[in-house]
Amino acid sequence: MALDQLEAFLKKMQSEPALKNEVLATSTADDVARIALKLGFEFSGDELLRMSGKKVGRVTVRKNDLPGEYN
Repeated sequence: MALDQLEAFLKKMQSEPALKNEVLATSTADDVARIALKLGFEFSGDELLRMSGKKVGRVTVRKNDLPGEYN
């Protein structure tokens, strides 16, 4: 289930500062999903965006609104 994968990735991110910095440097949720996929976690950027505002362990998922981004 993708939600389990997403939560597991966020928990891994809590314990690995380099991974957290890599995620924080990304521009889109899809970029985060690609980083996670390389580490064996499978979820989509859309699934990550649906978690916006929710907290998993010490990580709170927030959607960043970028100027020039269109929906």
